[in-house]
Amino acid sequence: MTTGVMQQKQSKLAITTPGRGMLNITREVATLLSGSTISEGMLHLFVQHTSCSLLIQENADPDVQTDLERFLSQLVPDGDPIYSHTAEGPDDMPAHVRAALTATSLSIPVSAGRMALGIWQGVYLYEHRLHASRRRIVVHISGV
Repeated sequence: MTTGVMQQKQSKLAITTPGRGMLNITREVATLLSGSTISEGMLHLFVQHTSCSLLIQENADPDVQTDLERFLSQLVPDGDPIYSHTAEGPDDMPAHVRAALTATSLSIPVSAGRMALGIWQGVYLYEHRLHASRRRIVVHISGV
């Protein structure tokens, strides 16, 4: 265990998505982490939107992303007549449901100054809207 004075750093990531799908943001998050002096601690990510989410997911086989999207498209189809919130289009309420079923925040241990992810894991912003969007993620790092 590393001893020392507890430190904290908070930053924001601005990510432009091309539309619905998973965007690997591991590199952007790792860059923010490497800019801190924290070697052991916790990295917390929080997306400030209600129609996208954050995931830790497989980063080796793109079929995983395709299969996740197929599954969610069947589970939460666009334009389903059960939704009354339709002012922003047929993909809006399904995007909110998708975000409710996934995660809007992640906590990742920091070890030796790096995210303690498994060998096949990556950090993803999952855009649930069909159109391109500008998304904000608060990144909070604490530790020694």
